[in-house]
Amino acid sequence: MADPIHQFEIIKLFPIAKIGGQQIDFTNSALYMVIAVAGISAFLLGSTRGRAMVPGRMQSMAEISYEFVAGTLRSSAGSEGMKFFPLVFSLFMFITTVNMIGIIPYTFTVTSHIIVTVALALLVFVTVVAYGIYKNGFKFLKLFVPSGIPIYILPLVTLIEVMSFLSRPISHSVRLFANMLAGHITLKVFGGFVTMLSGFGLVGWLGATLPLALTVALTSLELLVAFLQAYVFTILTCIYINDAIHPGH
Repeated sequence: MADPIHQFEIIKLFPIAKIGGQQIDFTNSALYMVIAVAGISAFLLGSTRGRAMVPGRMQSMAEISYEFVAGTLRSSAGSEGMKFFPLVFSLFMFITTVNMIGIIPYTFTVTSHIIVTVALALLVFVTVVAYGIYKNGFKFLKLFVPSGIPIYILPLVTLIEVMSFLSRPISHSVRLFANMLAGHITLKVFGGFVTMLSGFGLVGWLGATLPLALTVALTSLELLVAFLQAYVFTILTCIYINDAIHPGH
């Protein structure tokens, strides 16, 4: 049976530069990220170029994506949160696209690597902290002091709130990484069972029916998970942005 971890291997394609004795290479991970960004750009620019009053299929898909993210952001962070729409929309489209690409056989799942999801989570975290301090100053610290808490347990609650806030990038990144990693390993394992059993002739083919059916079902489930994980990452981003805009609410 094929190694289910092999699909996550980072492969160096060609060198880019050498900085401080460290070799910087263009990898398969970078390639699929470039493909995703190029695909998203081509889709959005191409589908909205005509701006038809009666949208076609592609324009309708682009408009639905826009309204979906805009509605999520407005409901979570209010109208003031719309200034962050470019960031939130970019994150949603990027994560959705790389997740969907990763389901195609013999491709690479970018979000199955913790370094990528941590980078995205830190981008959100730093943006929230920077804007929260810029907009609210020291009032941003009200985020760690919930109102209505008795004074004798306030230090404990504040400590918990601070630890919870600092752990946001961890939970934000690990959730996406772990779901994509586990899903693809499961698909690879069941696909390996199908290949292995089919080598035993007619009896093997009959025995491979169940793993094949499970593989098809898991692939369908993985499509749903790919979208849901992008949505969960996006809505958590919106909630965190709301904390920066309205700390202590």
